[in-house]
Formats: sequence, structure tokens, C-alpha cells
Amino acid sequence: MTRALMIQGTGSNVGKSMLVAGLCRAALRRGLSVAPFKPQNMSNNAAVTVDGGEIGRAQAVQAMAAGLVPHTDMNPVLLKPETDTGSQVIVQGQRRATVKARDYARLKPELMDPVLDSFHRLKSAHDLVLVEGAGSPAEVNLRPGDIANMGFARAADVPVILAGDIDRGGVIAQIVGTQAVIDPEDAALIAGFVINRFRGDPRLFDDGYALIEDQTGWRGFGVLPWFTEAWKLPAEDGLDLSAPARTGGFHIVCLGLSRIANFDDLDPLKHDPGVRLTMLRAGQPIPGDADVVIIPGSKSTRGDLAFLRAQGWDIDLTAHHRRGGHILGICGGYQMLGRNVSDPRGIEGPAGSDAGLGLLDVATTMTPDKHLTETAATYAATGQPFTGYEIHIGITDGPDRARPFAQVAGRPEGAVSADGRVAGSYLHGMFRDDAFRAAWLAGFGVTAATDSYSATVETTLDALADHMEAHLDVAAILAAAR
Repeated sequence: MTRALMIQGTGSNVGKSMLVAGLCRAALRRGLSVAPFKPQNMSNNAAVTVDGGEIGRAQAVQAMAAGLVPHTDMNPVLLKPETDTGSQVIVQGQRRATVKARDYARLKPELMDPVLDSFHRLKSAHDLVLVEGAGSPAEVNLRPGDIANMGFARAADVPVILAGDIDRGGVIAQIVGTQAVIDPEDAALIAGFVINRFRGDPRLFDDGYALIEDQTGWRGFGVLPWFTEAWKLPAEDGLDLSAPARTGGFHIVCLGLSRIANFDDLDPLKHDPGVRLTMLRAGQPIPGDADVVIIPGSKSTRGDLAFLRAQGWDIDLTAHHRRGGHILGICGGYQMLGRNVSDPRGIEGPAGSDAGLGLLDVATTMTPDKHLTETAATYAATGQPFTGYEIHIGITDGPDRARPFAQVAGRPEGAVSADGRVAGSYLHGMFRDDAFRAAWLAGFGVTAATDSYSATVETTLDALADHMEAHLDVAAILAAAR
């Protein structure tokens, strides 16, 4: 009989995604067919799935940990913020609507059916489903109509383990306070708790651990020390480029846009010891020693074009290019590099048109159809075949398209400036392809690391499972599923 277990957190970013990934790998190594599931996710870092949709990047990593290819059933509701008050709603992989936050509450009751539909499909195909919550069940103001935490757990009758993050402080209050504010019937579903991200000797928390058990009556499943290799896994919830600090080397600077999307494009570069990767924050100038500046994807191209200009980065980019520097725009960043970005139907915000950066002789018009596909391409500069994926709206054309970045099925893809120092492409994930990454870096005289990026991620997932087995009662956690 298929069993399920849910990991909820005392707050956002307490490590739920990593815990589920580690449990998926631990279950897989026990010979179980295991699948990850997150009823509702909010992220602009998405992955294209085998069935032609999109899900949160964390669920794609968890799928890898489970030995599966990503499928839309693993994350049936994905919210992709476009503004501070509105998000695109993706249901079972496909765009359903763009709604304001206040209107989403009215939409949520309609979403429980597809959530349960996807969950039961996974249950019918696997021995175990490991579910990740979103935010915290202690946000009791959101409990009516909830599909992300206890609302789902109650509807699907799934037991819960609560994770608290000791690194941010106040973990005793996090867990005891959660029990104090949630509905008693919700609390009855909680089988126990884990303490995550402990730095130092875990035995120093023995008294606090016992106090939580005594105050809540819940079983503790262990204290998990900080996993130092977490930076090697693709991140979803923030611009987490916490790789070991480097000095010197080939300097790649990425602009930290306000609506940055699919920034895990950069992860393989931060692994390379010959590369120094800097994520530029708001208010910071583009450093003068940058070799390449990357303008990443964005969920709101015109909005982030305005944000870019507000930081003065448009001026810095012009100066960087004048000094002989190189620029690469990916997806929304590619669109920004052109002469103009037009959104006549108001797809990403108010209808209108804005001048682009003018570094590529192309122009973009936003269209309602979203392009979602895994893509096989050939790098035009070297003839190197590689794979990536597309997840964008808009059509881009202009004279610089005569010098494509790549070829896809015999058609030109992307654009390169006449001087060869500015390039744009709609292809995400290209740096995950080891051969492409080596060819791209070689164009700048840089020798890429010989390590395989995918092999590094696999090794890190194994190390994560080992780490959890050493410090948590993983057997008891998995036994709590029903």
C-alpha cells in the first residue's frame, strides 16, 4: 500500500526542500519507489517537465534525488510572482491566470481538486510520496481554503513532521508556538519534529530538545547539523550563491534583478574553480574587473528593465562594453538587450512599450503563448551540440539574428552583435551541459573544470542522505508515513 509523509516548516526557508530531497534519496537507496510532491509552490525558478509543463526547481531536484524525471504532478500549483501584488498561476504545468494576491484566496478552493488529483496519481504509481509544505502552518490567517499545509494534510490524511531552523534563532518558540496557534485537529496530524541547521555540537541543545518534547508531546526525530555542501545543489528560494569565496579568476557578474527567474542557470559556473561568480545586489555598481556580465531571466522583462535602470546598471553596461567587456542576456535578459520591448496586450503588466538597452539590434513583442520545451541546440561559435530548455513568452527578431547564438533544428536561435561581444539567447540551462560550458569558457581563454556538473549534484544528494542518516532517525521518519 502506498504511504505518504509531509514535511512542513515553522517558516519559509527553514530547509524543507533539502530535507525532502535527502529523504527521497534515502528512500530510493532502501529500494523504494518514491516521488516528491509539493501542492503549492511560489517561485520564479522553474523547471520544464517531461509532460510539457513547468514546476518549481526544488521539485525537479527532489525528482532527481528520487531517480525520476520531473513531472507536473509533483507540483500541481505553481505561483510565479510578476509584481509585488500579483502572480501567474500555473496549474498542473499550464498557465491558468494572472491574479492579484487578494484575489488568489477566492481562487484557492478551486485548486484543491487538481492538487488531490495529482497527489493520488503519484500515490498510485509509487511506494512512497514525500510531500513538502509551503511557508508555515502557523500562518493561521491563511488556514481557510489552505492547499499548501494543513488544509492539504487533512484532505489527504497525510501525517506531518515539523521542521524548525535553529540557525535563525528561537527554534523552541518556533515549534512550541506552532502547536499553540494551530487547530487541535491539525496538531493531531503532527507525528514529531526535527531541528535543522545546527552549527556546533548538537549535544549542546539536549536540554532545549527535551523541553520541546515535553511542551508539545511530540517526538523528536533528531538534530541535523548544517550541511556544508548545500551550496552545490540548485537553489530555489533565494539568490543563494554561497559557494566558497574566491579571488582572482575569470570574473562573471550576474545582475540580481528584482524578478529574476531561473537563476539556477548560474549554478554550474559557481562550481568551476577557474570562475569567480558575483551576484550583484541592488545599489551595487558593476565592478570594473568584470569579464562577462550576465543579464538573467526575468518574470517581468519591462519591470526589471526599469529596475536595472534605477540601479544605474544601464550606464555601467555601456561602460563595460566600451572597455571591451562581454555581455550575455538569457531569456528576459536577451529581450532587454534589444532596441525595444513591447507588450501591447499587457501580458506581464500594464500594456505599453519601453526602449531596451540597445546593445543588440533586435526587438521583442510579448505574446500570450508560452514556449515550454527541452531543446537540443548547436552552439554557433564552435559547432558544439548541447541541451537546454525554453520557458518564455515573446517573439524577438531583428538584424542581429543573422548572427545566431545557436542553431535549433536548423533554425537560428538568439542573436550576437556585430562586434561579437554581446549575445542573447532564450536557452536556459545551457551551462549544465559540460561540453557547452567548456566551449563557452574556452572562447574567453578559460579552461573549464573537468568535473561533470550532473555527477556533482548526484554525489551531493548522496552526501545529503548520508548526513541525514548520521544525525536523524531516518528509519523512524519514513516509518511515520501512512
